[in-house]
Amino acid sequence: MRLDQLPRISGDRRGRKRLGRGRGSGHGKTSGRGHKGQNSRAGRSVRPGFESGHVPLYRRLPQRGFNNANFKVEYAVVNVGCLSKINRVKNIDRDTLIKAGLIRKNAKLVKILGYGEVDRAFNVKADQFSGSATEKIKAAGGKVVELGKAPDSAEESVGE
Repeated sequence: MRLDQLPRISGDRRGRKRLGRGRGSGHGKTSGRGHKGQNSRAGRSVRPGFESGHVPLYRRLPQRGFNNANFKVEYAVVNVGCLSKINRVKNIDRDTLIKAGLIRKNAKLVKILGYGEVDRAFNVKADQFSGSATEKIKAAGGKVVELGKAPDSAEESVGE
């Protein structure tokens, strides 16, 4: 038996509750809202944390900690073991990873982590590398290019 061959079970789908259709329906007149009060009116819900006349808990407690969510930096993470799955490609960059389905198209920054083994030499361009990823790629004979950073040879003393 397959999932598409399972028989329907009676009562598996409950019908919609039709409100305000007379007392005989069981949901007439007040439509299950009771009598009077805020919850019987239109637009009846109160916001989360509302405590009707009290200062709400989230305002009674002091603020703690620091939140820098507006400036959070998120990296799309790829392990070096996954790079071996990309066939016949020596130069790996953001576009290559997107085509291989390892990161999403909207990923802005890419970080390479060191989990897994590198079986051949790659030239990898990414925004950041972990230390172990750099070691493994270089040990296999590949090159690591960290985008947004000057290459090691370009480090010159300024002002001389």
